[in-house]
Amino acid sequence: MKFWGKVRTYNKRGKDLGFPTANVNLSKDIPEGIYISKTKVGGIVYKSLTFIGAAKTFGETRFHSETFILDFKKDIYKSWISVELLKKIRGNKKFDSATDLVAQMKKDEKEARVYFEANLTY
Repeated sequence: MKFWGKVRTYNKRGKDLGFPTANVNLSKDIPEGIYISKTKVGGIVYKSLTFIGAAKTFGETRFHSETFILDFKKDIYKSWISVELLKKIRGNKKFDSATDLVAQMKKDEKEARVYFEANLTY
């Protein structure tokens, strides 16, 4: 499944948690969850993780996507990106704290890196 959109500033919570994300508005036609993905920015494809849904841990109800591009440090606000979801690794979950969420995000990142090592032609 693929989608695209313009990266917009939201609340910069991902950056504060150590996982800066590219936020794109979505319709609700993609199932909520965490996906291993690949993201195209400026014609270059990057390995990534994408969250689809509403951030339950923070009591949000706004449905959107947040994509964390692995090993990526550029400012891409207002850029157009495309995201291809490759594999769902878990559903959307409410965590007891931001600390618990970050611990799970680190596990998700590790799983994505293992996936990309095993699938070199992603």
